[in-house]
Amino acid sequence: MRLKDALQERRSVRRYTDEPIGRDLVEHLLEMAETAPSAGNLRAREYFVVTQTEIRAMLSVAAYGQEHLAKAQVLIVVCADPVRSGRRYSERGHLYSVQDAASAITCLLLAAKDVGLGACWTGSFDDETVKEILKLPERLVPTAIVSLGWPAERPSPPPKRDIAEVAHWVTS
Repeated sequence: MRLKDALQERRSVRRYTDEPIGRDLVEHLLEMAETAPSAGNLRAREYFVVTQTEIRAMLSVAAYGQEHLAKAQVLIVVCADPVRSGRRYSERGHLYSVQDAASAITCLLLAAKDVGLGACWTGSFDDETVKEILKLPERLVPTAIVSLGWPAERPSPPPKRDIAEVAHWVTS
């Protein structure tokens, strides 16, 4: 798939079939996520792969009842590691670790599209509940829950914004 096609065709998919996703494919997606840019190449991010039905259901509740999380075959909770980044960048390390995680999520979503999987970036959840469910180390901050599955829907493209509305040219 051409990058332009992947960027234009990727959608947030929230309905999935029951077809399983193999561990090898999930590992491939994580390898692609790790190609993302990273401040100082520190890769201040970690991934928690959730396949257990009960834990997916608990994460769905932690995400204020977003049902697609319970129904997806796989969830990947992407965490920022501000401690890792902060060793080099002090207070800015928190921001850089979140940027590292966000960059990896984007690569993960594009890799999922490339292999025919549906995915959705979910950022609305109770951080402390997610930390408790997954028993996350204190140093990690959950930034997103990415649901993955074979798509059972083809969402329409969102409305586009005019570039003139969002681009601000600073010239001499």
